[in-house]
Amino acid sequence: MKRAVALLSAALVVGCEAAGEDAALANVVDSGEDAVTASLPSNAPDRFNFGSDASEARIAMWDIDIRPDGEGLPPGSGTVAEGQRVFMTYCVACHGATGAEGPNDRLVSTAEWEQWPNDPTVGNYWPYATTLYDYIRRAMPQLTPGTLTSDETYAVIGYILNMNGLVAADAVMDATTLPDIEMPARDRFVTDDRQGGPAIR
Repeated sequence: MKRAVALLSAALVVGCEAAGEDAALANVVDSGEDAVTASLPSNAPDRFNFGSDASEARIAMWDIDIRPDGEGLPPGSGTVAEGQRVFMTYCVACHGATGAEGPNDRLVSTAEWEQWPNDPTVGNYWPYATTLYDYIRRAMPQLTPGTLTSDETYAVIGYILNMNGLVAADAVMDATTLPDIEMPARDRFVTDDRQGGPAIR
């Protein structure tokens, strides 16, 4: 923390130096951390005691990324019928009863797109079904993200996929079945594996 305070003080010195005093500033920087620390008030604290150490539980709470192959999916499961109840409770206000007419993004469409979709939805654009779990767990419902259980999340994904004609009405979504779903737009995306830096891209 002393180093952080010293560097912050050096930054303040840099910000406050008037034009034409570059040599004096260089002397302050070259004199090293000890000199900067010595210039601090005698009552400056070693630590400011902001925040706390991250516990394993807190780290786990944020370590929630889901890979296209399903790595990271949690235990649990949900049916399409259960998902309909979840959707009508938490999603209908923003996405409409059919997922296609709400005030927010449309979720449902089976219309194919030629070059670039004017109205990208889960059914015609998303390349991986697992992205639904990753996104819903992070950001939905809009006003209370992260409140759905794993079972509710699997269930509502099943219902959304069913509305898009991608799974049957009796489908069960879990960490095994979700990654196996072939999304219609899957082959329209390619991995950008070009090398050579920004100039190549």
